Amino acid sequence: MFVQPIDYFVAGWLFLAGLSALYVALDQFRGNPEPAVMKWGFVLVTLYMGPLGLLLYVIADKEPQPGTHEEFTRPLWKQGIGSAIHCVAGDATGIILAAVVTATLGLPMWLDLIIEYLAGFAFGLFIFQSLFMMSMMGGTYLENLKRSFLPEFISMNFMMAGMAPVMSFLMMGRDMRAMDPTELLFWGVMSLGVTVGFAVAYPANIWMVAFRLKHGLMTVRTQQHGGHGPRHGDAAGGEHHHMESDATSPQTAAWAGVSLVALLIGLVAPANWINLSLSAREVGDLIMPRGMIMDRDTSADTMRDMAAIDPRLVTAKFGMDVNGAREIQPRLENGVKVFDLDAAVIQWQILPRVAVDAYAFNGQVPGPTLRVRQGDVVRINVTNHLPTTTSVHWHGLILPNAMDGPAKVTQDPIEKGGVYHYEFRAGQAGTFFYHSHDHVDRQQALGLYGAFIIDPQTPDPSLDATHEYTLQVQEWLMREGLTYPAMPMDGAQPNYFTINGRSYPSTETIHMRVGETLKVRFIGSSNGFIHPMHIHGGPFLVVARDGETLPASARYLADTVRCRRAWRR
Repeated sequence: MFVQPIDYFVAGWLFLAGLSALYVALDQFRGNPEPAVMKWGFVLVTLYMGPLGLLLYVIADKEPQPGTHEEFTRPLWKQGIGSAIHCVAGDATGIILAAVVTATLGLPMWLDLIIEYLAGFAFGLFIFQSLFMMSMMGGTYLENLKRSFLPEFISMNFMMAGMAPVMSFLMMGRDMRAMDPTELLFWGVMSLGVTVGFAVAYPANIWMVAFRLKHGLMTVRTQQHGGHGPRHGDAAGGEHHHMESDATSPQTAAWAGVSLVALLIGLVAPANWINLSLSAREVGDLIMPRGMIMDRDTSADTMRDMAAIDPRLVTAKFGMDVNGAREIQPRLENGVKVFDLDAAVIQWQILPRVAVDAYAFNGQVPGPTLRVRQGDVVRINVTNHLPTTTSVHWHGLILPNAMDGPAKVTQDPIEKGGVYHYEFRAGQAGTFFYHSHDHVDRQQALGLYGAFIIDPQTPDPSLDATHEYTLQVQEWLMREGLTYPAMPMDGAQPNYFTINGRSYPSTETIHMRVGETLKVRFIGSSNGFIHPMHIHGGPFLVVARDGETLPASARYLADTVRCRRAWRR
């Protein structure tokens, strides 16, 4: 399932990369006159760089007419492409394989980059350079290893200097699915990283070819095709291609030193802006809100609390025909009133054309209204179907400690698939509410809350009303098809507000007749925001606050009241 528009682009790019690599493979092995190692080099690089790799092959290496490969590949810029291709093919293969392994093992990003560099250098030097080129270069494996070490060191350093920042900033940027090898975005970032690495390594490879420190493109023609044996550029070669370098020691040392400085900058500089101590296992599936301030001190816990809900976790979808805060009737078990609450990820409609992903109790936002009488013994069975742990706190109620709900304080969090049984006597009367108390800023903001009303044993006749309405406010942050927990901070400000799970003009209408009375229960179920609530038509009488009924002498008229988190009227 595609989560973001970028996923479609990456899928298209990878599809084109596969087609491009297939074309290069078929064309190369149908008779392009060059060594097998270069054939595979172009195939691999095209697989990594997509249509850009195909372009490099066509403009620099594909023989335009039979017998013209030597003349076609003679220019130094083309020879430099061949040298860089050979480097990138081996080094990138090692880097990508290492990236997959380190991500799977859950290693931190800083260690990931070091292992990737070592794996890329080792694969390029020991396999692509020293082993695959041995039949062409002549000599023993150890001799080739010695000759190849310095050119491979320079080329690999420059390549990783370009590739490391791309991986660091994009994998640990806003969309950190790029850290997960099972996501398309991971391979898209790898493709871009290889492309940038190629561009950074290309100038050094031109110099190394020009000074005979590395080979560029070669031509290999068999006697059956009327050729004259292997050729490097336009210089006739014998059976082997060993060269004596024209570069001086100071020149070589200077290039090696600059490449090492570039490598260190590419590896270390990103640590000034991003937290390289995090791993794919910790944050590899998170998408962060645009505008959120993230720096090298931002922890994994913070990122998980602020990240979007993964739409692929949605278990059910509910339209405008389903209302939230529906009152549910308990079942009676040995004199105990029993309620069942199931927490799961759903898609909830707040407007006819706007749906948010939400954490919800019993498939509704707000969660179902629980209503009992003062003195009742209540049991609430909470089942967790969320992708994370949760718990439920009964806000404002005086309860035994084990029933209060704060995770890791009075109880262990409810694990995914687990059940927790809350049981207590409702000793108070008034308007209360329940909400998640495990990563509460995230889970309550995403919909885990509901009204809990306890009717008094002896009703107060002065509080009788013709109609009764419970009002629960909430904020939502929904952009580009993703839902984030709305919070009063940069990057997390809401763009939708709801009353009982609906945004205006889809909010519920209360119908009354002249002379009838209305009792409104305001519940501050919002996530840190303050909402001034006003009922048009004149002032209203405030008769209760924070679950406590006010004596007649303390009641007062108000035009507007402030509805804020953890607050009830």
